[in-house]
Amino acid sequence: MDKEEVIVVENLYKSFDENSILRGINLTLHKGENLGIVGKSGIGKSVLIKSIVRLIEPDAGIINVLGTNILECDSNELNEVRKKVGYLFQGGALYDSMSVRENLLFPIRRTQFKDKQHDTEELIEQSLSSVGLLDAIDKMPSELSGGMKKRIALARTLILKPEIILYDEPTTGLDAVTSGEISELILKIREEYNTAAIIITHDMKCAKIATDSIKIMDEGIFMVEGTYDELSHSEEKEIRDFFI
Repeated sequence: MDKEEVIVVENLYKSFDENSILRGINLTLHKGENLGIVGKSGIGKSVLIKSIVRLIEPDAGIINVLGTNILECDSNELNEVRKKVGYLFQGGALYDSMSVRENLLFPIRRTQFKDKQHDTEELIEQSLSSVGLLDAIDKMPSELSGGMKKRIALARTLILKPEIILYDEPTTGLDAVTSGEISELILKIREEYNTAAIIITHDMKCAKIATDSIKIMDEGIFMVEGTYDELSHSEEKEIRDFFI
């Protein structure tokens, strides 16, 4: 039996002035799947996942998220879909003036999220425990290392119990050991929260650990898809070069 499709992107196009970024992208993400997207810097990987939640408005195409064509949604319908899609920004995007507790409380208040099984404090503690940082609950972002900020940002993403998580370069700026820990954490989160994920990365160690399959993006389209092992042993040099 085929797994449920949670994101379907068809013929997606996006240009900025004369610069064509996405040139007919097609993508399907299934329930429980971790899909990696790799490619050179500046080719539109982040534009793609920002388009999926309409942080960027594409020029043409279809984006179906959890059964809803989000390009046809009004603002209320879009916000309902966004509650089910977590987005981990490259830099974490924590609010510097807020404590860790307040950072995690913010999305609950903004979306008026309700959980019948847990009160707000329990949700915050549960999310921090999931990323191994419950003891940082009263710290300020300035007191955290780069790896801790990534974990807290992920905890904030988990607070709304999303069905899908979009990771934008989750290991950027981290040392090799911490990058490996974050990659393993992505797998732990899938197991604990039953999420599907798209992982934008240039870190092939992260891609090897955290993804089920990988799409390589070039010049606005996907040139090939396969598992890490399949692509790393490709006979085509331009594909193998990503794995060196």
